[in-house]
Amino acid sequence: MAGKKLLILNKKQIQQRIDRMAYQILEDNLGEEELIMAGIVDKGYVIAKRLKTVLESISEIKVTLMKIEINKDISHLDANADLDLDLVSNKVVILVDDVLNSGRALAYGLGVFLDIPLKKLRTLVLIDRSHRNFPVSPDFTGLELATILKEHVDVVLDEKSEEDAVYLS
Repeated sequence: MAGKKLLILNKKQIQQRIDRMAYQILEDNLGEEELIMAGIVDKGYVIAKRLKTVLESISEIKVTLMKIEINKDISHLDANADLDLDLVSNKVVILVDDVLNSGRALAYGLGVFLDIPLKKLRTLVLIDRSHRNFPVSPDFTGLELATILKEHVDVVLDEKSEEDAVYLS
């Protein structure tokens, strides 16, 4: 497959999965007044913004966006949030990323919230590749994809939603 890209999800299919996950989040959080969508930069944050839009169109829940920046290239937790972490205290947090591969990004993302009392912490990924080195599992998954380690999953999310796609190469 060297150099070849196989289309896994197109724009419409990505949106269908985001819509479905938004309904699952709503079902999991009936009675809640506010949710925190914590998106891991870059593509996890784009997905979080899209989930916020869908959730606000189907429910009365207030959705607050939070941007989590993680240094994925080092072996210890180095993460920053764009909101004061005290603002998420005793609330439901949904940690969002695009692809779950080794689990490092989600594990580091979870680490941001370890010292904060939360009502609930859930994880969401668009694509789950199931090649974990860290003991994390998503609560909400757009697509579980069986791949080999040499394959690469590329999520393309244009902010204008013109070229959204998921490729396997």
